[in-house]
Amino acid sequence: MANIIEITDFLAPELDVYARLTEVQLLNREFPEKGLFIAESPKVIERALDAGYEPVSILVEKRHIETQAKEIIARCGEIPVYTAEMDVLTQLTGFQLTRGLLCAMRRSKLPTVQEVRAGAKRIAILENVMNPTNVGAIFRSA
Repeated sequence: MANIIEITDFLAPELDVYARLTEVQLLNREFPEKGLFIAESPKVIERALDAGYEPVSILVEKRHIETQAKEIIARCGEIPVYTAEMDVLTQLTGFQLTRGLLCAMRRSKLPTVQEVRAGAKRIAILENVMNPTNVGAIFRSA
């Protein structure tokens, strides 16, 4: 059974991940293993769950709880599922949610240099080429 929580207080600290923390703060450069990222839309959340990412909480438009978010919520166990009407969520996040659904997820552990080098014939080091929040995705796809 999901832990559905109606949003009644915009200042609740558990909503910081969706409302007040920047991407850099979520990344947590000092302790990347404690970092978070926000997956937006059912397809992206499903792919992240399929890849083994651990969900922390969900933010969902109330009307989607029993429709497009239902299976995702069921897959996530007892994590908090914060909900409200679209206008409240837009006010909280500062934008309209794509498909009315966001999911905060834990970042995966970064691979060690040895793990990256294992079996590699060539390695390229690229600096200042991309957004550092996507580094984990590149290592997994290589």
